[in-house]
Amino acid sequence: MTGSLVAPSRRSIAALGRARSGAALAVAATLAVAGSLLVGGCKAAPKPAPEADPDVQIPPGEHGLRKLSPEEYPDVRAAFTAKDAATVMALENSVRWFATNSSKSAYSSEQLGPIAQVVPDHRLAAASIWGIKYLMENSKDAESFQRDVYAQFDIWQSRGSNGKGKVLFTGYFSPEIKASMERTETFRFPLYQRPKDLVTDTQTGEPLGRRAADGSVSPWPARKDLMAGGELAGTELVWLSSAFDAYVCEVNGSAKLVLPDNSIKYVGYAGKTGRPYVGLGMSLVEDGVITRRERTLGNIKRLYERDPALVQRYIDRNENMVFFSMYEAKAWPLGSLGVPVTTYASLATDKKIFPRGLAMLVQTETADYAGTPRPFERIMLDQDTGGAIRAAGRGDIYMGVGAAAEVLAGNQYAEGTFYYFVLKPENVDRYKVPVVQRLSESIERRSKAAPRPLQAPAARERAGQATLERAPSSGPTQAEPDAKKPNG
Repeated sequence: MTGSLVAPSRRSIAALGRARSGAALAVAATLAVAGSLLVGGCKAAPKPAPEADPDVQIPPGEHGLRKLSPEEYPDVRAAFTAKDAATVMALENSVRWFATNSSKSAYSSEQLGPIAQVVPDHRLAAASIWGIKYLMENSKDAESFQRDVYAQFDIWQSRGSNGKGKVLFTGYFSPEIKASMERTETFRFPLYQRPKDLVTDTQTGEPLGRRAADGSVSPWPARKDLMAGGELAGTELVWLSSAFDAYVCEVNGSAKLVLPDNSIKYVGYAGKTGRPYVGLGMSLVEDGVITRRERTLGNIKRLYERDPALVQRYIDRNENMVFFSMYEAKAWPLGSLGVPVTTYASLATDKKIFPRGLAMLVQTETADYAGTPRPFERIMLDQDTGGAIRAAGRGDIYMGVGAAAEVLAGNQYAEGTFYYFVLKPENVDRYKVPVVQRLSESIERRSKAAPRPLQAPAARERAGQATLERAPSSGPTQAEPDAKKPNG
């Protein structure tokens, strides 16, 4: 599941200007995932701050979108031309999710909140994703795709950080880390399993606290206190070679683990304590331990190797603790919908103010391995979230797995905007999500195995730090089968 960068297009949104030097992977990597743990080329110029605070919050009770008039609709032709296998994969994953009971719960009146003003129910949301998929697959060219989108869909733009759509796009990835299933002299630092007394909301997966023997629920202790108390002893899932590696896994929410015999294991998010999150890289900068230009993965790791106690004190400022479980390769890495995220086709947003699973037009810039920016316009899917992606002015692009993806994720820091496609109510009957029973059941099972699908590796604490149709006039209506689906 890889996606390619799109060719330059005339409607790209200018990103933040920045001068970056070319560098090898180990030097150029910038960890824009992991709560301000940004990794950039050691010789790179510091990234300028956005003009507007990208983390400015939407007032309580409001969603993060602005409905456009037809005169304001964006050009979608370049995005149609840029479709590739990754787009197809991500769209298929959203279609499958909308066939599950988990999606119906997410789009219930109890869960939608202010988003109901944009997408009032599951039927409209499901038809919207299937409609875009159909048009992407069946439009004969970019012009006809744009014409049908304009005719059939309402388009909603993110309010952004300035109320006019300005969004900061960062990147995230899944690290590859050496590990052991048993504690050894080398591997002494654990990732922990989900505690039995962790309580989460049955609908949203949000942590509520810990349940005592008398049934009461109270907040979890901070990370440092939890570790010092030894309460997690016996729940170790896997062992890593450093506390820093363990922390990188936590802030990403998933990892590909290479064991001593070169076999591979996959771990992913299984819950969190829900305590306040504080980014490691930014904390080091704010206290003058490193400069903004030194806020790189390599520099922080070398600092940890020289003075682990110092870096550990800053790690402990993050009170939140993340727990893990093992995943099968085909089900990894999962996004917040409980389906795999796809390179350059899955976007993480704030699910409290944006609708889950829908197709989006993303206009920004991405960067190559040397940090050279390139226009980026494509259809993406809103399939993930993050502990620090909590604003209308933020979006996090999934960049893939391993060292190469780490470079691309680290180099990703550009402004742009995004739009959601929501069918006009009169066109809903044109499209129905086809229920592929085996696939939807598989998603339901994976969702249950990885506690709370709406918070799967989505609960990464990254902070900037972690697919396709043309409808005939009668519409491609497909009746849903009578077969029962598992309870979600």
